Amino acid sequence: MPVLKLDAATVQGLYCPPGKAKEVFRDEAITGFCVEMHRSGAATYALKYRDPNGTQRQYKIANVADLSFAEAKKEAIRIRSRVVVGKNPAEERKVERIVPTLNELAARYLDYVRTYKRSHDIDARYLKLHLLPKFGRRRINQLDQTEIMEWLNDKVRRDGYAQATVNRWQVILGHMLRMAKVWGVPGAEVNPLEGVKQKDPNNKVERFLTPAETQRLKRAVEDSPNPMLAPIVALLLMAGCRKRELLDAKWEEFRLDQRLWRIPTSKTGKPRHVPLSEDAVAVLQSLPRVEGCPYVVPNPKTGLPFTSIYNSWNTARIAAKLPDVRVHDLRHSMASNMANSGQSLLVIGEILGHAQPKTTLRYAHLSNEALHRAANAASAVSGWGS
Repeated sequence: MPVLKLDAATVQGLYCPPGKAKEVFRDEAITGFCVEMHRSGAATYALKYRDPNGTQRQYKIANVADLSFAEAKKEAIRIRSRVVVGKNPAEERKVERIVPTLNELAARYLDYVRTYKRSHDIDARYLKLHLLPKFGRRRINQLDQTEIMEWLNDKVRRDGYAQATVNRWQVILGHMLRMAKVWGVPGAEVNPLEGVKQKDPNNKVERFLTPAETQRLKRAVEDSPNPMLAPIVALLLMAGCRKRELLDAKWEEFRLDQRLWRIPTSKTGKPRHVPLSEDAVAVLQSLPRVEGCPYVVPNPKTGLPFTSIYNSWNTARIAAKLPDVRVHDLRHSMASNMANSGQSLLVIGEILGHAQPKTTLRYAHLSNEALHRAANAASAVSGWGS
């Protein structure tokens, strides 16, 4: 194995001797740095070394045609420095090549969450539209905390996304990387989002519909080309249920004679019973039933639950001059109406299916207003203040 003082000019003059498949020319300055010349004419820069177990290893740097000698020498020095401190660059490269990209991890993650998570379709949508276009081609050990957080912050500041929505992206990405570590996926040893707190979404102020706004919205949804939008909005407002609970609801869950809806699996993971008003029952009774279709408010085109009602809802709320009202605000409005009619927070929480009493406390000020009105009415009747 010839030992030479390698430089750019020397490398250009090297060739594989006749009768040999290859010849290796070692550099006299950098231990292990060499050029392999093949009978075919191909030439490669490489570094030969012994790993921590004493086994002879070789790390290919690049084809001579693809990299200058100066860059190859610089890379050889870098790789050699890792060998000196006990690393095994060839093995590290081998491991690196089996580290999955985020695209590859996302496929496994979605298969997993579909087995238990009711909102897996939301995870899939956020991955497809936002996270994977940005980071999908990165190997998971190439994800950088600073870059991820700056991108999330820009989505709020520059692109106008709600902080709560961006927080959801952060949760999904963090959960994916946490599960990758649990599964023993190569490259998942460090989760760049572990311990990173979400920013306060500042969405504590809820939007409640006034009676006048409710009437405007009622007229707009009744004019919608989507024939199911009006009953969907009516039931969301009168039952206080979550959107997905209603869109996936089946007739077998309802006992209209008892004015009761048993939701088999709610957000809390447990069944819950929703009392139905007479108006809600009337809406349900007015709905057409299609033979063989078990769903209460199916998409008329498919006979299956709507995946989204956003387009028709957005058109209707703009027509009603209520562009800031979200579908979820219908649930808040139901709670507001109960509080303003004097119902206790306990009753409100039970009807809405809140797992924690603190969730219902956001309506405490509305309940107090109803109590104040009652106190004022009692005072007026007493005649004391007149």
